[in-house]
Amino acid sequence: MIDLRLLRQFVAVAEELHFHRAAARLHMSQPPLTAAMRRLEDEVGTRLIARGNRTLGLTAAGQMLLGEARATLQQAEQALQRTREAAAGQIGSLRVGYVGSALYGRLPGLIRQFRLQFPQVQLHLQEATSRQQQQWLREERIDLGVLIPPIPSSELTLQAFDHDRLAIAVPRAHALAACQPLGVAMLSDEPFVSWPAGEGIGFHAQVLGLCTRAGFTPRVVQEAQGMHAVLSLVAVEAGVAIVPASMASFRPQEVVYRMIEGAGAHFELQFCTRPGVPGPVLQHFLALAAQQGLS
Repeated sequence: MIDLRLLRQFVAVAEELHFHRAAARLHMSQPPLTAAMRRLEDEVGTRLIARGNRTLGLTAAGQMLLGEARATLQQAEQALQRTREAAAGQIGSLRVGYVGSALYGRLPGLIRQFRLQFPQVQLHLQEATSRQQQQWLREERIDLGVLIPPIPSSELTLQAFDHDRLAIAVPRAHALAACQPLGVAMLSDEPFVSWPAGEGIGFHAQVLGLCTRAGFTPRVVQEAQGMHAVLSLVAVEAGVAIVPASMASFRPQEVVYRMIEGAGAHFELQFCTRPGVPGPVLQHFLALAAQQGLS
């Protein structure tokens, strides 16, 4: 394989058609450049430079090599530039998992700002439960999770990101929709819509704790994957639910939301990553969140 340095020297000679000027352009003396061109011709196996008494020219093979050399050098420079950009986190990709309620908090603003600052980074966003995100992180299918703690695995690292509070969601036609305030204890006889306990361990435990402190165990009649599905079932009067208050803008014509007050009514959203030093793109994302006071 031809050395890129030889190709650069050949292009200089071919463009200048003068060894002395080409050598000056390359910041070298003329004899080593002349010797380098002879080595290149030996390696190629044919004459590339037509040498006259006072002039230089290119043979047909030299003309062919000039075009190929220019393209090769440009491609090599582009490869080096993109490598530097990747090392600096300016290009690449970032795979982010998130719980549905995160889209109603600070995450969308962070994503918009990140895309503005790093337009060449491809963001891949995937909604998933906290449990699914933990599994995807271990399988290296995502780089960052935005989830609700706690997590049972010590293999992953948590970092504070956002916070939310809890709200009661009831169908707009339900008698409880007119109650203000609406306490958790008033739900004791109501059918609940929830999600599988194993999919949102931390959030499910918090909701169960609220109900327990209010003196009852929720009677779950319908389960659904994700908050949007839970609230859609509330909208069709399948039951009531306790959900993140940030989702109060979802289907407001059909669902009434009442904020829960007191102990246990708040929870955190946290970043979840694999241990170790994050890659440069993820470092930029986390740094931007920190700059905006989001972590």
